Amino acid sequence: MLQHLSRQGLPTLQRSIRYHRPRAPMCGIGHCTNCLVRVNGQPNVRACRYVPSPGDSVTLSNGWPSTRYDLMAALDLLFPRGMDTLHGFRRPRWATPWLQRVVRRLAGYGPIAPGSPPTVPSPVPALELDILVLGAGPAGRRASARLQEAGRAVALLDRGPIPAPPPGVTLLPRTTAVFLPPPHPASPRPFELVTLTEPDHGQLVRATTLVAATGAYDAALLFAGNDRPGVMSAEGAMAMAPGDRRPPFRRALLVGGGARAAAMLDRFGVHTEAVVAPGAISPEVTRRASELGIPLYPRTLLVEAHGRSRVRRAQLRARAGGAEFSVAADAIVLAARRLPHNQLLFQAGAQMEWRGTAGGYFPVLGAGSRTTVPGLYAVGEVAGFADGVAAEASAFAAADAILGKPVPPPAERGPDGPNELEGYYRELLQRPTGWRKQVLCPCEDVLVREVQEAVARGYRGLEVVKRYTGLGTGLCQGRYCLPDGLLLLSILEGRPPSEVGYIRQRPPVVPTPLGAFAGLAEPVPESG
Repeated sequence: MLQHLSRQGLPTLQRSIRYHRPRAPMCGIGHCTNCLVRVNGQPNVRACRYVPSPGDSVTLSNGWPSTRYDLMAALDLLFPRGMDTLHGFRRPRWATPWLQRVVRRLAGYGPIAPGSPPTVPSPVPALELDILVLGAGPAGRRASARLQEAGRAVALLDRGPIPAPPPGVTLLPRTTAVFLPPPHPASPRPFELVTLTEPDHGQLVRATTLVAATGAYDAALLFAGNDRPGVMSAEGAMAMAPGDRRPPFRRALLVGGGARAAAMLDRFGVHTEAVVAPGAISPEVTRRASELGIPLYPRTLLVEAHGRSRVRRAQLRARAGGAEFSVAADAIVLAARRLPHNQLLFQAGAQMEWRGTAGGYFPVLGAGSRTTVPGLYAVGEVAGFADGVAAEASAFAAADAILGKPVPPPAERGPDGPNELEGYYRELLQRPTGWRKQVLCPCEDVLVREVQEAVARGYRGLEVVKRYTGLGTGLCQGRYCLPDGLLLLSILEGRPPSEVGYIRQRPPVVPTPLGAFAGLAEPVPESG
């Protein structure tokens, strides 16, 4: 549906929950909240995940009188420094009931469909498997093929369609693993997952061995106006323009200087106005940009995105105190860093470690891509192997370990060091923002300023700040705000990100209809 909606350009599909700021598709992979629509009366359907059928009624509901012209957007102007829903409007007392009504109105994305009683699906028997591979990217397919060639029974699960499936492997396409509690060692199949096949088909899956190949995603970036329509991830740009289709922009500012940015230049080079990077720009990006005549801005701050209904230009500044300047652009494509889909590894109880160079948490690995949880392996990007050759090697090592073959020592994921964005954000925070909003959590409209105020009030650690501000409690489950929130708290608290801590990854990893749980053949045991 997302491709259809973006044929006439970048659509405004949604308004943010607190300030009713305009929203347009951002991630393209079904994790953000920027493309929620109402389909046949059902609210909060992700346009990027829904396959429309003839006769479907698709409407936009989060705005009055319309999503494009929303009178509630006045809140964005009335509260330039943010709305304090925890302490504000305690006096005068007569205003408190009014505030409560406003907060309740802002607390939801839309009413449920009237006149349609819920249906409870029939229980589905649990699926018993030997080896389950989570993720059908290159690493997941390599591991599946190697195990199947050795005569093992393998199932391959992925949220989307499975490209180039390995022969003989059981396929579970368009299925999401939403809950992976710690294993039960005494059980013959210790791993018990809950899976979701949209819209509401839930099933228990039990497996003897698990291989996590859940991959990575393009992360967000902090700057004023970073939630404006036109700001999108590299995945979002590709989702709206698959194949050789024209993207919903004419002159994009590409953010990033590595392999991901080079891939975006190969795909959208003729629609790229300039390349800006927080740090150095690789020779590969330099060569490709030079061929296309695209200006490069290495070690440059992206200060602000201007424009209201969509991005019109970007404000830039060279790092270390350079002068500010503007670049005309109708989109900002984020391709600066990729972070692992590690939520299931956290849930399973795998020991995780902070890797500063990548700016994320990755599993602690032993020989053969083993995690600290017996029977659980991690391969590819989720394990920290971004290079294709290294990702393939990790998949082969996991397969050989499962097959009982000799395996080499743990693979080196590259040298670790400080994250480039730590210094970048230090400089960015020194620039006065005035009335301009830097949105840290787009799902819940939590501002950078609110986190700064929480730290000034004595709150410490990501979990505590999350509970106080609502950071990371939205539908994306913190994917697009917690990594930046971690770096921000590291700066504000004056301690390394590894000491700031992380949140407890509670299930499910994606919003799941209650009907999916109601149809499970057996209850999921509590995991503590």
